[in-house]
Amino acid sequence: MKWPALIVCAGVLIGCSDSGTSSAESIHISIENDKEHNGMILISTQNSTVRLGAKLKANFAYDFSIDKHEVTCGDFAKLVKNHKCENAELPVTNITFFDAVLFANEKSKSEKLDTAYSYTSATFDSDGHCTELAGYEFHADRNSYRLPTEAEWTLVASNNWEPHKSWNADNSDYKLHKPCTADSTADICDLAGNAMEWVNDWMGAFRDTTITNYVGAPDGGNIGERVVKGGSYRNEPAAMTLDNRGDVYTVTSSTKANYVGFRLAFGKIPDAVWMNAKGIAIASPINALTTSAELRKSTKTYHNKLVFRNDETGNIAIINFTNGTPTVSEIIDTIDAYHPTLSPDGRFVAFSTKYEGISGTSELYVRRLDSTELKYKLDVESAAIPRWRVHEGDTEIVYVSSADNNSDKAKWENASTWSVKFADGKFETPKKLFNGTFNGGISADGKLAVSGARLLRANVNGKNQTWYNEEQACNASLSELTKQTLFLDFGGKTGKEFSGAKYNTHEQMLIADSTGKLVKMIPAPKGYTFDHTEWVHNSENFAVATLTDIDGAHPKIVLVNTNDSSVTEIASGAELWHPDFWIGKLQNFETKLNIDSAGMYELNCPYTGDMSTTMSRYDMELLYKHRDSINVLVSGSSRPWAGFNPIILNKNKDIFSINMSNAAVDLSVAKKLLFQYGVNLLPKLKVVAVSIDIDILFWRHFEMPSFWKLIFEHSTGFIYDANHNFWADGYPEGLYELTRDSYGENSDIRETEQTMLGHVEDSGDGWQGSPVYVDSTNMDGITKDPSDMLLEEVEDFIQEAESKNLYLIGIIFPQSPDYRSTGAFGRYGLRRSIAKKMIEKIQKFQDKYKHFILMDENKMGDHDYTDEMALNCDHLADKGAAQLTNRLDSLIKTLKIDWK
Repeated sequence: MKWPALIVCAGVLIGCSDSGTSSAESIHISIENDKEHNGMILISTQNSTVRLGAKLKANFAYDFSIDKHEVTCGDFAKLVKNHKCENAELPVTNITFFDAVLFANEKSKSEKLDTAYSYTSATFDSDGHCTELAGYEFHADRNSYRLPTEAEWTLVASNNWEPHKSWNADNSDYKLHKPCTADSTADICDLAGNAMEWVNDWMGAFRDTTITNYVGAPDGGNIGERVVKGGSYRNEPAAMTLDNRGDVYTVTSSTKANYVGFRLAFGKIPDAVWMNAKGIAIASPINALTTSAELRKSTKTYHNKLVFRNDETGNIAIINFTNGTPTVSEIIDTIDAYHPTLSPDGRFVAFSTKYEGISGTSELYVRRLDSTELKYKLDVESAAIPRWRVHEGDTEIVYVSSADNNSDKAKWENASTWSVKFADGKFETPKKLFNGTFNGGISADGKLAVSGARLLRANVNGKNQTWYNEEQACNASLSELTKQTLFLDFGGKTGKEFSGAKYNTHEQMLIADSTGKLVKMIPAPKGYTFDHTEWVHNSENFAVATLTDIDGAHPKIVLVNTNDSSVTEIASGAELWHPDFWIGKLQNFETKLNIDSAGMYELNCPYTGDMSTTMSRYDMELLYKHRDSINVLVSGSSRPWAGFNPIILNKNKDIFSINMSNAAVDLSVAKKLLFQYGVNLLPKLKVVAVSIDIDILFWRHFEMPSFWKLIFEHSTGFIYDANHNFWADGYPEGLYELTRDSYGENSDIRETEQTMLGHVEDSGDGWQGSPVYVDSTNMDGITKDPSDMLLEEVEDFIQEAESKNLYLIGIIFPQSPDYRSTGAFGRYGLRRSIAKKMIEKIQKFQDKYKHFILMDENKMGDHDYTDEMALNCDHLADKGAAQLTNRLDSLIKTLKIDWK
């Protein structure tokens, strides 16, 4: 499977922009000083069009202002408390996207303007940088300070794009400079070079289309990836193009780097248009307003999912909060979908084609959440308002034969309530439960059922009753756990007497006990009323509802804690209907493990990016899934991730291998993966292989702690494993299932991982010259020879393999042969003379340790990996991975291992 629009680079996975250079299709902009906003330039677009990437054309039907240069540290510190500057005149850098957003808000507030960004809470790291804005929303229609959109930034930069006049790798001495000093004649300075710049957009794919007032993707996908533009003082002029959208590392909202800053824009974007991953233009995006971590504080688990109807499209929308970055997906269908509800295991959604209070026949369907192509229809005359339950060990759907209201008792009782078993994508024969349509649910023991469309009706021990003094009620939902009924009313007499105050229609959420007695009322947030109330699956005290505004729209979905009456906003959009919230208990297998610790391999690393750290979770899943078959285990950086293909090695009938490499793995991590997990859990393990990246290890060794301490020791799952001695006493049942279903789930990545056994495919773009990202002389003058310090780490790794009686193959992966004409060993510098001595010392370890073999495929650049075998300057593509893997197979065959 091809990995779309992504490449492995510099030891990490990065977003790859479309090839080519953005160009102005039709630019007629005029530029003048903005007299109302100091330091800004007013851009009159005059219906200009700019091309983004090779495909998308962005039209402008509005004007805006933009800063003449990047925001300086001094200006930033004036509005951001406790921010320190070494030089106030330089661009402010080493800040997150959220830091820039908060600065924009502060500047708006300083001029008594509304803010372009809203949020419910902010999280800061120990240095005071904002790493999370829960409830984050961008309001394009507000006349405020904000970050420029990618389209705005590119339109302005296209007008005068001259990277050779910037502060760049050729003239900057690899440091920031005072703005507007590279080209003092420019109207707008430093769009190229000096500091790379945050823009407002989420990273999204461009499509072959034209969009007016384009503001990017509605979200950043499962990674939460952001766009940065312009290049920096570290980049060569030729490497700076208008199309560049990413950095060496995957960029998310919490990323910060000492070469990334920002400039502000000002002005509203009328009729803004987003474009989602399916290429559909969206005028009102749906936003997740809370994070997985915040939800966990309330629900006590990461296993949370929300489904609802997007009434603008008629489709079912899903927010999977088990993902590290909650994102909205939508099931595109021609069928109008109402009352979606999630199955007990959280893997299916059922819905009907009619909604509560509407007469007529209705159809009932079930879909898999991870395979939206599959759809199962219940073959009955009419079925509406489905509800899942587990009854006597079987998964069933309870439904009603009519969605009509229940005001006419005789007509209502002429319809009926049914249940039908559903398993393995098949419905069994439906079974009639009651006369009357009890669309509000049935208790677990079957002795109580409720209906709530016009009147609050109940079936108690087989007898129909009317509750709530026969006053008008709606949106009834019965809790299977407590037998309490949630409903809304119309400001009736009974509710007013209970509350002791007057209120309007749907302004209160009402709760009745199992006898129909009113026991509690919860007010809606100010300015809103409730609608579409439902109890949350597997919860005694949480309800979910929509909020209706003064115009009758349903712009928000909220989670309501019925114990303390607190209301948490969890989603926003134009028209959000019929929410159903699932708190998973994962009762599909037996385990003694802590389900909120075991298998929770979420990582947070500012150095390698969220994509590569996400892969560690799937590496662990592969390890557990194939634990009884694996006899060759490979780990290391992104070089073996791209350069070793286990599928090829597994053609050797004696071998089964997986690839546990990615950019979050250094020797400290590989040691745990190979010698703790591998030895303890893989009974057939004979051979381990690891990348020996002397250039990467060289600079990492001195700039940061080991990745195990920096990243993995902060992950719940890895801490849990370490506390259990990495399962030295044997594999614990349920660990695979918990890893498979854990926080951070991404079905697309899982499919690729499962198919390629941990290898990432790419056809490649050739060796691409000899870029050096770390000066090869940067360790000169250190008292102790740094190569000796690194060799100690390598030898310690070899000794560990020797003590486990495992064959260890250390692989030096090939890099661009062009490095032979430089002073550097490879991409991350390291003097060639030092590298040669280090390799010679590592080679001597083969004589000292009988189970160690060095496989030097780089040979100081004198290798036979051709240009068509390369992904980029230090990674192999598909053909190169095939050559290296076949050579690894030949080497293993010489070891004459007894595989039995």
